[in-house]
Formats: sequence, C-alpha cells, structure tokens
Amino acid sequence: MALAGRSNVGKSSLINALTNRGNTARVSKHPGRTQQLNFFSLSDRLSLVDMPGYGYAAVSKGTKILWSELIGRYLKGRPTLRRALVLVDSRHGIKESDREVFKLLDASAVNWQLVLTKCDALGTSGLKQRIAECAAEIAKRPAAHPVIVPTSSEKNIGIEQLRCELASLAKPA
Repeated sequence: MALAGRSNVGKSSLINALTNRGNTARVSKHPGRTQQLNFFSLSDRLSLVDMPGYGYAAVSKGTKILWSELIGRYLKGRPTLRRALVLVDSRHGIKESDREVFKLLDASAVNWQLVLTKCDALGTSGLKQRIAECAAEIAKRPAAHPVIVPTSSEKNIGIEQLRCELASLAKPA
C-alpha cells in the first residue's frame, strides 16, 4: 500500500494514526522531510510505503524531479502493490499536481483511492461539498476506487474506516 500526496498533506501523520503509534513515521511541519521511500511492515500481512510529497517542498527543482522519477519507477510494474492511497488536503481540494498523479496511476493500472486529510478543519456542510466535488472528479478515472475516506489524524476521524479498507487488502493471516 503506497501513500502519495502533496508535500505536508499528512502522509506520515496518517501512517502514525493507522499504526496507532505516534512515532512510526517521522512527522515534520516543514514540507519535504520525507525524501525517500519509507517502508513500514504491519504484521507481515501489509506494508505501507510513505513516499516523498509532490508539489511544494523546500528543496531544489532537481530534487523534486528525482522524487517524481523515484515515485514513477516505484509505481510502474509492481504487481504486489494492492492500492495506492492518494491523500488530498480537504481544506484545499484536488490540485493540478494531484491530477498528474491520478494520470500516472491510471496509466500504470494501479488501483488507487482518494483519502481526504485534515477534515476536522471543515464544517459538516463544507466536508460534504468537498467529498461531492472529489467524487465527481474521480468518477472519470478508470483506476480510482469509488470510496473516498475523509480523515483527521489529529482527531482520529475516519481512521478506523481506513483501517478496515486496508485490512480487506492484506494477505490472509
């Protein structure tokens, strides 16, 4: 299971919430701290891969290009990859850089699922509207899983639902 998303969207925080351990993945307030693929094994049944963020990060253009190439190489031709989770900050919605990742995943025939992060920052009606906007956009994507999971690592919202989604994809015990 790979986690992709813009810099500072909350990939590492989500891994910590999913594993129920606050220090599994290194979290930083500064974008671009995850600079390589970081693998986390969950009981030998499922691995989570924390990937460098795309979009804004306080690194050189050359480093961003290297990260993009690294992510692209990892995603292509990987039959053990059950699903990629594409994290989108619910406060900002889908950005053009997210759409580029959608295209890459669709072209690579990688099943992917949209996970909205930081949903505690929106009110109920704002979150419903954001989910509807995202659902309309991903409905056009051939490799997109139709279920969008709104989450907040800070408030533990949606974490159990996402754990259930992941458990359904894990190797049998």
